[in-house]
Amino acid sequence: MLDWDHIFATRSGRMRASEIRELLKLLERPDIISFAGGIPDPALFPAQAFNEAYQEIFSSPQVNAALQYSVSEGYRPLREWLVGEMKKIDIECTVDNVFITSGSQQALDYLGKLFLSPNDTALVTWPTYLGALQAFNAYEPHYDQLTPGGNRTPEAYRETAAKNGGRVKFAYLSADFSNPTGETVDRAAREKLLDLADELDIAVLEDAAYQSLRYDGDPVPPILSLEIARKGGIENTRTIYSGSFSKTLAPGLRVGFVVANMSVIRKLVLMKQAADLHSSTINQIAIATVAERIFDNQVAKIGAAYSARRDAMLAALEKYMPAGTSWTKPEGGMFVWVTLPKGLDGAELLARSIETEKVAFVPGQAFFADRSGTNTLRLSFSCANEAMIEEGIQRLGRLISSAEAKAA
Repeated sequence: MLDWDHIFATRSGRMRASEIRELLKLLERPDIISFAGGIPDPALFPAQAFNEAYQEIFSSPQVNAALQYSVSEGYRPLREWLVGEMKKIDIECTVDNVFITSGSQQALDYLGKLFLSPNDTALVTWPTYLGALQAFNAYEPHYDQLTPGGNRTPEAYRETAAKNGGRVKFAYLSADFSNPTGETVDRAAREKLLDLADELDIAVLEDAAYQSLRYDGDPVPPILSLEIARKGGIENTRTIYSGSFSKTLAPGLRVGFVVANMSVIRKLVLMKQAADLHSSTINQIAIATVAERIFDNQVAKIGAAYSARRDAMLAALEKYMPAGTSWTKPEGGMFVWVTLPKGLDGAELLARSIETEKVAFVPGQAFFADRSGTNTLRLSFSCANEAMIEEGIQRLGRLISSAEAKAA
């Protein structure tokens, strides 16, 4: 067979399969209770609204534009709708500050390409979103630990980056109900991050994929809104806000967006022209139509369902987890982060769980840039009903108790 390894670019060696994508295959097995995939419940998709939107597109003169090439910036009515939505969360911007992507994952890839030269440093939380690490890895960076609200000095970050042969280029985080921990960064830590970014002269990548999914507690202003308040306008900011319709309306249409100052948007447009020209025109029109009509009602609908499932999972964890196990208590999103008793390995536990208890989850190590966190795991409550959650967590608690006893 032809040996491709010496032909591939060196960056290809940093590409890893997603543990989560592999685990999604388990969703097809009816005997598995899965807390693995961080995906929305398809039973909650607004299918009828999309059916009507596509029928309207195909029965009107608009169909020719919907099936045609379009501008790289994105469908203007959708961008205009997003301007209104951003204003609701105190992000004052114009349509020229909004850029449509093929899902927010494409935004992460573009931003990695835009900022990272080989050996530059990206600051990420420990743990962080696995998809971000996959997107950034191709551009051959080093990673350093970002602790929002922490006391590490800008000079310490600079020195570490210089030793690795590059510069710090950005800080990436999901500030609301993060994937994987479900935690939210408080306002004081967001303000402190902006101070750090100004000191280091770096970008802040604010991944807001779950921002709409708040079930209780008081909303915290987005980092971009805090910076606009500091600096008087979006054109003076270094924060780049990315979002998605995948968690609220439908992931299969692959429509995401970036909101940032125009200097960044212009570069992203050039990247899109070189990569895929533009995101699907017809899908953007459908998203714009459905969002205009039902977005708030859809968010309320899924919020009620996911909130009940989160409550069921937290109650079950309290009931069935052995001493020495701890977990986060998210105010929104789709995830609970579990820290296992010392000495237990999440990957080993998963193998045993699939074999004996028929419960799937994601081992936490995948979310750490340094592959630490072996005694952690991520649970998603979005696709399991309350009865499945009760049964699945009971089985998982039994397995952890058994594994702990064997390790003792």
